[in-house]
Amino acid sequence: MSKKDLRKLLVQGAEMFGVSLSDSDLDLFELYLENLKKWNSRINLTAINDDREIVISHFIDSISVVPFINNGTEVLDIGSGGGFPGIPIKIVRPGLHVTLLDSVNKKVSFMSDTIRKLALKDITAVWGRAEDSKNNIPRKSFDYVVTRALGSIEETSLLSLPYLSDSGVLVLMRGKKGGSEFAAVKNGLIEKFELLDIIEFTLPFSQHVRTVVLLKPAVKM
Repeated sequence: MSKKDLRKLLVQGAEMFGVSLSDSDLDLFELYLENLKKWNSRINLTAINDDREIVISHFIDSISVVPFINNGTEVLDIGSGGGFPGIPIKIVRPGLHVTLLDSVNKKVSFMSDTIRKLALKDITAVWGRAEDSKNNIPRKSFDYVVTRALGSIEETSLLSLPYLSDSGVLVLMRGKKGGSEFAAVKNGLIEKFELLDIIEFTLPFSQHVRTVVLLKPAVKM
């Protein structure tokens, strides 16, 4: 697939979520794709090697949650891996302050290298585990915590909770079973979280069903 066709695909996919991409945004995604493939030949960042599939399954998929995140806010991406969804979100919403957290040092090195090559500001990749109290990530300070297919919903939610501000929102990116996964554990989370919404959609240019579960910390009486 030509670079021109990939750019067109990305523009059309983003538009389906109400997101408009500029030429400079597309240039950044192009650099990101090149660097991802370069590093992926040495370390395991993604099992997807096809350019078109990377654009759909990683870039457009990451952009799908942009409508739920207000610009100018603090965002923590737990388990970023190849930088998804944090780096695409930052490209589209440059006013965000983004922290990328991953427990694999090589992946953090890749994300830091990508941030440098794309000349992105107010975004940092941190090596550490979310459950580690000494990971230097401030608690109760993020407007949004985003996770993408990270562990079970219950485990991920409880892992994310300490980082959310009292008015923060947890954005859980799940597969087609996301709604039923949440239904199965909601009783265990009801004291700590309030359900804001569950959104199900088909990823553009694919047959993959995605579910986004939005939670906020429960108000303590």
